[in-house]
Amino acid sequence: MADGLLSTKEFVEKYGLMAKKALGQNFLLDGNITDKIMRLSMQAQGLEDLTGERFVEVGPGPGGLTQAVLRQAPEKLTVIEMDERCLEILAEIKAYYPQLEICAGDALKFDWQAKVAAEGKLNIISNLPYNISVVLLTGWLETIENYKSLTLMFQKEVADRILADTGSKEYGRLSVMAQLQCDVIRLFDLPPTCFVPAPKIWSSVLLFKPKKEPVPAALLAKIEMLTGLAFGQRRKMIRQSLKSISGILAHLEALGIEPTLRAEDLLPEQYLDIAKRLI
Repeated sequence: MADGLLSTKEFVEKYGLMAKKALGQNFLLDGNITDKIMRLSMQAQGLEDLTGERFVEVGPGPGGLTQAVLRQAPEKLTVIEMDERCLEILAEIKAYYPQLEICAGDALKFDWQAKVAAEGKLNIISNLPYNISVVLLTGWLETIENYKSLTLMFQKEVADRILADTGSKEYGRLSVMAQLQCDVIRLFDLPPTCFVPAPKIWSSVLLFKPKKEPVPAALLAKIEMLTGLAFGQRRKMIRQSLKSISGILAHLEALGIEPTLRAEDLLPEQYLDIAKRLI
């Protein structure tokens, strides 16, 4: 820690900061845990340091994960925070780390394309606000070519869906998209007691490493359409759930996919194969 810089717990006490349920906030105050997130993420990527790397953090709150990233000396860290109460804390951190850029606003309205155009490929890191985690992830997956890595914390049940195997009850649209676009690694799980206030559920930290050749946007849009139809009626055979697609039975036959299978029976790659025939 930079000499004189308060810990996250000390900042919370200094400002009398209470997490807001409406913003999906659960503060992570333990520096050992935030350092562990960075250490395991870097190890899984084969990184010894963050020289030249540019990061964006969504919802830094009182800056626990922010300080953990900055201690690894990235070239730049941009934080996006819409809670005005946290901006003073982040300003104090910036006094010690000039490479910190503070953007006051909503991550859902942030111009990610402009950021990438200005700075090149980014690394995303976040203890994601639970109420917008899936929306943000979907947007990043759709433009995964813009990112080097995503190190993200989710509710464990969402993480389980992302990592789910074909045939499991957790397997769904999010599993297909995430696994087609990235190699996803579970770094570790956290109990509710790690957070203030303690949520009712466990959390998981996942690392998303983009594939060398991700699915392009036009094709991914077809996959989103297919999985929307299939998993929207997951109890039905795909010949029924996908019947609105012209020539679907011929497509399935050409690919050797049994029309009596259900949505959860198809591998992510099989959804990709079907989508390629619809372009």
